[in-house]
Amino acid sequence: MDWLNYHHLLYFYVTAREGSIVKAAESLHISQPTISGQIKELEAVLGEALFTRVGRRLKLTEMGQLVYSYAAEIFALGRELTDAVKKRPSGRPMRINVGVTDSIPKLIAYHLLLPGVKDANRMHLSVVEGPFDTLLNELAAYKLDVVLADAPLGPASNIKGYNHPLGESPLVVVGHQKLVDKYGPQFPQCLHGAPVLMPAERHQIRRPLQAWFEANKILPNIVAEFTDSALLKTFGQAGHGFFFAPRQVAQNLLEQRNCAVIGQIDSIRERYFAISIERKIKHPAVMDICQQARMEFFK
Repeated sequence: MDWLNYHHLLYFYVTAREGSIVKAAESLHISQPTISGQIKELEAVLGEALFTRVGRRLKLTEMGQLVYSYAAEIFALGRELTDAVKKRPSGRPMRINVGVTDSIPKLIAYHLLLPGVKDANRMHLSVVEGPFDTLLNELAAYKLDVVLADAPLGPASNIKGYNHPLGESPLVVVGHQKLVDKYGPQFPQCLHGAPVLMPAERHQIRRPLQAWFEANKILPNIVAEFTDSALLKTFGQAGHGFFFAPRQVAQNLLEQRNCAVIGQIDSIRERYFAISIERKIKHPAVMDICQQARMEFFK
């Protein structure tokens, strides 16, 4: 019978989590050669390579991803065992690790994630925000359970995953009242020459917006571009330019600042997806998020 050395498994787990042997050595307070040697011993026992080197970085192999997922559960159960022995509460909330792309409006993200915090005794929500590609790599390494995004995983991606549509929303054009008063009510012609705040080039709706401007023979004065949707709306609410927002968040924008919706663009729709490694979602918390989005928020 083959016995698993849990010290070897721990060194592998921390290295995979930290992304390098250097950081793992700092975290565990042991030498780099020790970690490297014991990971090699674990690979020898399993008969499989767990890492492949990409430049200076270590990347999990397909087998490494599988071993990492088991290791995460093993050490979580170990912490539960310690708590039980020390008479701490034994029932631990189910953890859900969610990645949210930085292009999703914060209010949309809040409503999508709300099911994850409604029952704190049952679920523990951990949220990471970042660029789409970075979060997909985290998902592929089994560090995230799901990624919430405003773009689907494309067929050219080297990451095997599945898109689960959550819903969609048309865009509305919002402006501070002083801009509305100055440029008039005639939509969309009022945007010709008007100051406009645009999402950055990598944003999913940037090209459709440019095409919409061209189709309507509108040449706006693009005063700024943003990768962060929250920062864009902060500038917009302060009156620095007209901006675009999903209809679901428009009412909140109007209540917070002296802003008004001047029109709706039905031909451009923001679409939202839950991206997972599984074809069929099995994580109960992810199922709750998807169901809430489809049946309540985007209905």
